[in-house]
Amino acid sequence: MTLDHRFRLGETVILGSHTFTADEIKAFAAKYDPQPFHVDEEAAYNSVFGSLCASGWHTCATWMKYNLRHQESERAAGRWAHEAEPEFGPSPGFENLQWLRPVFAGETITFTRKAVRHRPLASRPGWRLLSLEGEAFNEDGTKVLSFENVVLVKE
Repeated sequence: MTLDHRFRLGETVILGSHTFTADEIKAFAAKYDPQPFHVDEEAAYNSVFGSLCASGWHTCATWMKYNLRHQESERAAGRWAHEAEPEFGPSPGFENLQWLRPVFAGETITFTRKAVRHRPLASRPGWRLLSLEGEAFNEDGTKVLSFENVVLVKE
């Protein structure tokens, strides 16, 4: 089995969907991003957004939650029964993060990931650097989040 197949290179994987509630938005924002349009519905109404919306960091953190949940569900479903499961290591970072549209209270967002390339790491024999595109879409199919990230994967 090729590494391209193992990593599902070029395939968009749906990680799952999440409905952002007003209470959840306010709780996350109160702890991590307490801007008025994330914590106060009246302030949000009077802001450029016109309604309570999630912090972009909340949207990113939720993407990660669904990414890890998807990996666990594949493991539980036996995806790796006939081949070696990739061992994911840390991520050295991401770039081109874009919060393209606000995520409003009550919206259901669907998270996706696509592996686009990989290469061996000369500094870490036996490891590869896997490049991914992460995205999220609202119920209308409008992209609300986009970023590129890399993660170390043991061969």
